[in-house]
Amino acid sequence: MEQLFNDIQNHIAGHFPELSLVDEDYGQLEAIETAEDTYPVTFPCALISIPETEWENLGGGSQRGRASVTVRLAIDCYDDTHYGSGTSEKAAERKAFATSIHRQLQGFKSGTCSPLIRRKSSDYSRPHGIKVYETLYQCTVNDIV
Repeated sequence: MEQLFNDIQNHIAGHFPELSLVDEDYGQLEAIETAEDTYPVTFPCALISIPETEWENLGGGSQRGRASVTVRLAIDCYDDTHYGSGTSEKAAERKAFATSIHRQLQGFKSGTCSPLIRRKSSDYSRPHGIKVYETLYQCTVNDIV
């Protein structure tokens, strides 16, 4: 699982140098609201987590699992995007950026894992003008003894 995380992190960072941070997601966006002395988050950033893997036994101590991988693209939204503002295209640019990250991850294969397959995507707003584009992928991982 460590290799899967590292490979995804390297893949995103290597294809998107415009990201200021590509990191494990350990609640950085939520911490912005509650604490003053937290690890600084810079934007735009991609936060990666592998929150759950369901395992089945293959015998002899080996297992196969279905891993969930979540990637959150967070962007600070300081542009005025209302109709007639002259910068309304910024909202579409943010969505296009999220789509380009997805295109790099869909089908991405790491080590003994099957390709990543998108299962769910959503976007939502966080306090302090942060827009989050979240995508859930699944892949099959093998833990062969």
